[in-house]
Amino acid sequence: MKNLFVKKINAQESITLEEADHLIETKTVTHSIDILNWEKTFPYKPDLRFRIAHTGTEIWLKYYVKEKSILAQETEINGDVYKDSTVEFFISADGTNYYNFEFNCIGTPHVGYGPGRGNRTPVDPQILKTIKINSSLGNEPFDEKTGNFEWEMMIRIPITCFTFDKLKTFNCLKASANFYKCGDATSEPHFVSWNPIQSENPDYHRPEFFGKIEFE
Repeated sequence: MKNLFVKKINAQESITLEEADHLIETKTVTHSIDILNWEKTFPYKPDLRFRIAHTGTEIWLKYYVKEKSILAQETEINGDVYKDSTVEFFISADGTNYYNFEFNCIGTPHVGYGPGRGNRTPVDPQILKTIKINSSLGNEPFDEKTGNFEWEMMIRIPITCFTFDKLKTFNCLKASANFYKCGDATSEPHFVSWNPIQSENPDYHRPEFFGKIEFE
């Protein structure tokens, strides 16, 4: 099981997304998402790295993706973003329930809460609109493009998005999490994770295979 330390960056909530992007670039290291759990069936592995930090009241994530094709059709919050070129962050603060933060490559979010795949409660879309997202691919939908593509996404998740846990701070939080990349409806379907998943078929909703993360 992997372990991850989440560095704290002292910053005001009023700073711009561009300023936050610069801070996470200069104060954190990158981590790889490179585990092919179902290699025989889905052998394609895009190149994927991420950075993570927190401010006490926000989680900052930055993803770096290199892949053969990109797809972005979902524009509705809590829609089926997993079919597009998508990065995901699942996290549990209590060891029982977890949030699935999913973002397609134009920044459409899907976030749910619960103990497993079959019993998710969606987070209010009005709350999810407070997540600040910037993708190098913009925010307009497009049909699949094939070739060789590189894109980045910067994400700031306010603590208020953890609406079911009523967290007051991320300081010193000990949690479990996993980071993913998928693209179910792309011409190169793929399922890549940060921490290994031991299941017969692709399934990201397996909190028993989350890694440990500790917030500074």
